[in-house]
Amino acid sequence: MLTSYLPPLAGGVLIGASAVVLMLFNGRVAGVSGMVRGLFTRDSFALAERLLFLAALVAGAALVEQWTGMSPSARPAFPAWLLAMAGVLVGFGTALARGCTSGHGVCGLARGSLRSLVAVLVFVAVAMLTTFVVRHVWGIA
Repeated sequence: MLTSYLPPLAGGVLIGASAVVLMLFNGRVAGVSGMVRGLFTRDSFALAERLLFLAALVAGAALVEQWTGMSPSARPAFPAWLLAMAGVLVGFGTALARGCTSGHGVCGLARGSLRSLVAVLVFVAVAMLTTFVVRHVWGIA
């Protein structure tokens, strides 16, 4: 039973470690939405840095799949339109909050940012409300 908690625990440790390394060596917050938004910069060094960071995220997921045989996948019972709408709403939310869960939840809270605390509380409240609506109002399990 304990082994079922090991992959998320390892993932959390790796996310935290990568955030610390990025802050120590570059003085930057590891927010994925900011990294993606920064892909549209004209600064070639900043662009290369962001591309490398994002490529490492994808490579890390590929390595985990290779080593464990587990891969993330969308829930089969969820309609494609709902997943697409969720992606659009997450993008809107990260723009509205000026950061994503990795930037606010991992880095912002670790720095004691009040703005990040408010953002994380809103993220969690909206996630709880969304889960309730999808499961109990719309009946999608």
